[in-house]
Amino acid sequence: MFPVSDSLPSTIAQLRAAASPVSDFRVLPFGLDQIDGRLGAGGLRAGALHEAAALTASLVDDAAATLFLAGIAAREAQASGGPVLWASCRTDLYAPGLAQAGLPADSVIYAQPRDDAALLAVVEDAVRDGTPSAIVAEASKVSMVATRRLQLVAGEADIPVLLLRRRKGREQDPLAEPSAAWTRWRVGSAQSERLAVQGVGRPRWSVELARQRGGEPFSLIVEGSDETGRLAVPAALGHRAAETAGTVRHAAA
Repeated sequence: MFPVSDSLPSTIAQLRAAASPVSDFRVLPFGLDQIDGRLGAGGLRAGALHEAAALTASLVDDAAATLFLAGIAAREAQASGGPVLWASCRTDLYAPGLAQAGLPADSVIYAQPRDDAALLAVVEDAVRDGTPSAIVAEASKVSMVATRRLQLVAGEADIPVLLLRRRKGREQDPLAEPSAAWTRWRVGSAQSERLAVQGVGRPRWSVELARQRGGEPFSLIVEGSDETGRLAVPAALGHRAAETAGTVRHAAA
């Protein structure tokens, strides 16, 4: 006979916690009314799984999605004082770029597992250990069961798990696959402001919230993460920034 009764109360408690209103949990705000005002609790649920994917297979969109998650992790690290764990099976992470988004090298612990299965195990162990203030993981093969496990452990530990969903093919949309993530984002590059003098201005991103629990999807144009991990609304767009990116064009999984 299987010991179902021993594990049942714990399982029910976990499911109830995952289904509780987001306002019952610690919130990690972006600091922008144009985003926080459209999220269910005025910001991201801190202890949760959040996913992002590049809008297209281009390198500039991939960089935008990476730095978008880096900025979130940087703000949480600054608030809690702990390191950020960055787990990836790839070797193309550009540390100076992370530093420009608020994550200097001495604030990041890097892990390079052999494959996505090992990576997800490393992430789950790190969440249970509780050392990182936030975890960023890059993976292309993530099952619905795996996202449920990450969502549960993130909620129990009150640690944000930020999953960068990599493409399996150029035309494949990573967010077309089902997930238990609290929010799912698509991020791509957008045209930067033309400067009056020669030089490179602050990058702009097209940010699309494809799905969130307890709220509606939306899209907007923002200026990319600065050295503190914070986004900004382009001054020329002001409060109409949310409309400049148009309507959400993808079906949320």
